[in-house]
Amino acid sequence: MASGNAIRGIRVGSGPIRADERCEPAPSRTVSYWCANGHRVAPLFAAEVTAPPTWECPRCGQPAGQDRLHPPGAPRAEPYKSHLAYVKERRTEAEGAAILAEALRNLRQRRGEE
Repeated sequence: MASGNAIRGIRVGSGPIRADERCEPAPSRTVSYWCANGHRVAPLFAAEVTAPPTWECPRCGQPAGQDRLHPPGAPRAEPYKSHLAYVKERRTEAEGAAILAEALRNLRQRRGEE
C-alpha cells in the first residue's frame, strides 16, 4: 500500500502537446508508392529530403515504386550457395589443387609419414 503523501499522475508539464502551443512542426511532404499488388504506401518525409526510389510495402513486403502504372517487380531470390561454391568463385582448379597438395603435405609431415 502506498503512503499517503505519494504523488500520483503524470509528470509536471507533460500534458498533451499540441503543435500550435509548444512548437512549430517541421515542413514535411507525403510521397506515394505503389507495389505490384496495387497497395499504396504514403510515408511522410521532411521537405528537404530526397525520397528513396523504392519503399517496402507494409502489407505484402514487395518493393513499391513511385510510378503507379509501372511498379517494381518482386526481387529475385538468390539460390543457396555452399561454402564450396563460394571458394570455387575465388579460386581456379589449379589453385585448389595446389592448396590441397600443400595441406596434405603438412598433414603427412605432422603424422611423420614423410
